[in-house]
Amino acid sequence: MSRRSGARERLTRVSVYDCQNPEERSAGLDEAVNALGRGALAVIPTDTVYGIAADAFDPRAVAALLATKGRGRQMPPPVLVGSPETLDGLATEVPGVVRDLVKAFWPGPLTIICLAQPSLAWDLGDTDGTVALRMPADETALALLRRTGPLAVSSANLSGQPSATTAAQAVAYFGDKVAVYLDAGHAGGGVASTIVDATAERLTILRQGALSRAELAAVAPELAEDEAAEQPAADGEAASGDGVGGSAAEPAASESASRPAADDAAAEVPTGEGDAPR
Repeated sequence: MSRRSGARERLTRVSVYDCQNPEERSAGLDEAVNALGRGALAVIPTDTVYGIAADAFDPRAVAALLATKGRGRQMPPPVLVGSPETLDGLATEVPGVVRDLVKAFWPGPLTIICLAQPSLAWDLGDTDGTVALRMPADETALALLRRTGPLAVSSANLSGQPSATTAAQAVAYFGDKVAVYLDAGHAGGGVASTIVDATAERLTILRQGALSRAELAAVAPELAEDEAAEQPAADGEAASGDGVGGSAAEPAASESASRPAADDAAAEVPTGEGDAPR
């Protein structure tokens, strides 16, 4: 049963749960698990921005997520996971240096684009065989992910608009198109995750975000020499990815044309022209 205040319910007519209240948080997590399990959408907090989530293994739900944001298949959402161990179930040919980065920065604002396991029964969009993965450092998001498994999560915004940093902003964007909103107060610092591409022989930084090159290079020295023209994270949907996985916007442009979208609730990296996430 939705635990909304009368005023909030009359104003929004959507299910918003105050996750700063332990009892309501528990009820909200239950409702979000149920909603996602039936193919509906949920808005969740992360350590960067709020994200709009769908079951990563439900193609109709992922399509609904993209349609709700006003996005096409050319900008697939990133995938959030609840534990580092999930990496090997979703990605293949993972180099040792990526494992080092995961050990150092997960959970946290690092999105890693990997080669996807070819046997996975999912359809995230036009990914070119890759997937953008992140483990968020947010207690509510992790509690949900540990119950649902991997979720396709894009920054909570309409394409071209700033990413939501509060549940109220997300409600204003999506209204009753989303079944459940988990409200954990103001999300993170509003700075997108840093996106690292691990699909080629050498790692490259596709988007500079909450983690600096120096921090990454301390673990992966090859990144100190990476001269790729990565774009800095910015508020809203800026040039290099999504806010949840990547950051709070939409992915960067032409240079990542063959990469999956890394939203920031993870980090999106588009496969063509269009919104530039942050």
